[in-house]
Amino acid sequence: MSIRVLIVDDHEMVRAGLRTLLGRFPSIEIVGDAGSVDSALIEVARLSPDVILLDIRLGNRSGFEVCASLAKLDTPPRILVLTSFADDEVVFRAIRAGVDGYVLKDIDAQALVKAIETVAAGQSMLDPGVTARVLSKVRNPSAAEPLSSLSPQENRVLALVAEGKTNKEIGVALGLSDKTVKNYFANVLDKLNVGRRSQAAAIFAQNKR
Repeated sequence: MSIRVLIVDDHEMVRAGLRTLLGRFPSIEIVGDAGSVDSALIEVARLSPDVILLDIRLGNRSGFEVCASLAKLDTPPRILVLTSFADDEVVFRAIRAGVDGYVLKDIDAQALVKAIETVAAGQSMLDPGVTARVLSKVRNPSAAEPLSSLSPQENRVLALVAEGKTNKEIGVALGLSDKTVKNYFANVLDKLNVGRRSQAAAIFAQNKR
């Protein structure tokens, strides 16, 4: 089945361009688009998309408002930010807001489709240009406390999650089965008190030297 995508961007030409671009791929179905926070929430309720392709700036309001409202849903759609903003603090704020992926608008069509497929499958996705800077963030030693409850193996699993690797890739790297990796990461989410891969990856990036 194709992935149902809702485009949320305040520029009509961008929405039209994305419709045309993504419409060429059979794995993607564009079910609608919206140009504001309010219309985005209306369309989510009406269309039940699998993935929202979301810009950070929506006129004089913010895509983070959309994230906050969707977080209250029992089964929220996956959120992939597509923006021109590469500022580290904006990236961290987006991840803390619960987005599942963050890519920049200079991404090519094939890579964008891959990013949509990745977040739709329950994985996290960060633009390679953003990832390097995010993972290089250094905080003071006392900030590492959130990771102190993790076992060495859980730390290794989380480090690979922060690099954007899938459970299967982590299993290959650590010599573990997919199920074992899934169990380790479930423990990580529980100990860090978060529910998404992207949120766990953000905590790792912010607190690991």
